[in-house]
Amino acid sequence: MSETQTPAGPWTQSIRLAFYALLGLTLLAAASWLFSNVRQIPADSRAVVLHFGAQQRIAEPGLLLSWPKPIDDVVMVPAPDRVIEHRVNALLRSPDALNADMRDDNSSDALAGSGYLLTGDAGVVQLDISVFYRVNSPMDYVLQGEHVIPALDRLVERAAVAVCSARDLDTILVARPEMVSNDMNVAQQRERLRADVQHNVEQNLQRLAQAGSSLGITLERVTVQSTLPATTVTAFNAVLTASQKASQAIATANTDASLIRQKSTQLADQTRQTAQAQAREKVAKAQADTAMVTRLANTPHDPDLLARVYRERIAAILAQAESVITVSPQDDANLILQAAGQKEPSAK
Repeated sequence: MSETQTPAGPWTQSIRLAFYALLGLTLLAAASWLFSNVRQIPADSRAVVLHFGAQQRIAEPGLLLSWPKPIDDVVMVPAPDRVIEHRVNALLRSPDALNADMRDDNSSDALAGSGYLLTGDAGVVQLDISVFYRVNSPMDYVLQGEHVIPALDRLVERAAVAVCSARDLDTILVARPEMVSNDMNVAQQRERLRADVQHNVEQNLQRLAQAGSSLGITLERVTVQSTLPATTVTAFNAVLTASQKASQAIATANTDASLIRQKSTQLADQTRQTAQAQAREKVAKAQADTAMVTRLANTPHDPDLLARVYRERIAAILAQAESVITVSPQDDANLILQAAGQKEPSAK
């Protein structure tokens, strides 16, 4: 006699299906975990493989086959020919300081000095520095990890402080343009600013490497942009505007003075020419009026001719007078006075 198989109930079928689904998900998760470190390394990167936290190998671009976590840990790092740019924000004004500048509130000394560097001549300057570096030691770079950028910022800050303290304001930026033409050494020192910052950072990176704390990077180049604080720029602009206005006023005054001097010179020339013409005219008239007397006085053959002519003409002249009083020029005892209320003079 054959036994008949009892069909499974709905709950049994549901449990079976759930088991198969869970088994499939588990196998899929296991496969995903097993092949999690099988990846493609980009051409601009390299991979550092850490086996249980220890350095194992460095994988070049291509397909990477490695055990999954936590057996192997794969960290991507930039390739040696890839240049990375990093701007040092620690040298810039903080957002709180910028907000305080907008509110014109610098009551806090920390906010007032944020982002400023002191120069050797007690000046204040701002430096915007960007560094370009390559990863030359992937293992050291991975070991330092998140400490690479903060350490690089501190090295650049130290170099900026050292370089600025050894220079005055004019050798960092053109605070007085007239010095560029007067001192070429100042311009050369300004050009060496970037090289000095880079050399200082490179020396500190070498010291860290010698001390066993290498960051795993090598410095490619450094860009430095120096500026004055905003308030100083405003003050310089005000001084420049005032200087330009003063120069314009001086030029206008010089022009007006030149015009006045030109008009005065023209008027003086005109007055002198008029006076000279009038003088020549009066001299000519006087010469014409005295020409006959001069000719008579210079007559050599008759020296008494002038006296005879005088006596002949003086009589007609004196005849027209109402009264004539004669006084001897050798007698100083008499004085001719005009009597009050009388038309005729009296002699005493």
